Amino acid sequence: MSKLPKENKFIDLSDYGRPVAKVIANALKNTAVTPIHVTIGFIISGLLAIYCIIKCYYWLAAFFLVIKSILDAADGELARVKQKPSYTGRYLDSVADILLNALFFISIWYISNTNIWICLLAFIGLQLQGTLYNYYYVILRNKFHGDTTSRVFENKTPLALEGEKQQHVNILFGLYKLFYGAFDKTIYALDSNANKGTVLPNWLMTSVSTFGLGFQLLIIAAMLVLGLKASILPFFLVYTVMIFVFIGIRKLFYQ
Repeated sequence: MSKLPKENKFIDLSDYGRPVAKVIANALKNTAVTPIHVTIGFIISGLLAIYCIIKCYYWLAAFFLVIKSILDAADGELARVKQKPSYTGRYLDSVADILLNALFFISIWYISNTNIWICLLAFIGLQLQGTLYNYYYVILRNKFHGDTTSRVFENKTPLALEGEKQQHVNILFGLYKLFYGAFDKTIYALDSNANKGTVLPNWLMTSVSTFGLGFQLLIIAAMLVLGLKASILPFFLVYTVMIFVFIGIRKLFYQ
């Protein structure tokens, strides 16, 4: 199932792994492998990337970061081709992402001797960037009856879907709110009327997709292999300013 109608599909710079992810999902469609298994796969890939960063194996780290991004797309694709969406998978994916992101930045801080406060602020910036992208993207998908496991406002625990346990949904949703609640509230406070505005144009969504996790990891991978490890955390800290640029554009032209 496509998330958007043809005329509203934009070039998603964070979603470069989607073609390979679709191949993986179709290959696993009639197997016992579940989307959760694929999510575990991207967690393992992320941990291998962290190990390689600490050991200064930067090409290998870049490889595992890209594989992580591909598998991160593949779990959702597999859920769609098997027609088995789940809140368990949706929240496990998000919880795993934020924990891995923290470890990515800690490992980069460790090898680059960057100030710990820059590391902390850059991580906060990274998460706010990703939250804005997801906020606008979910709003866009909901306008066109996209997948139902992603919601504009994550205010209450959803009811488990067929094939999953409510207890698992409760636990993972609680962890999601713990880790993402402050970021969600911050972005909502900055642009609370985004869901009432007009449909965002494709060029703006493409620009905001630079905040997507896949593109963020690609930037980290590229900077590692280019010998720019000391610039990674300052880059994400400074790039956070673009949040206000994108929100400003939406408020000015797409109310």
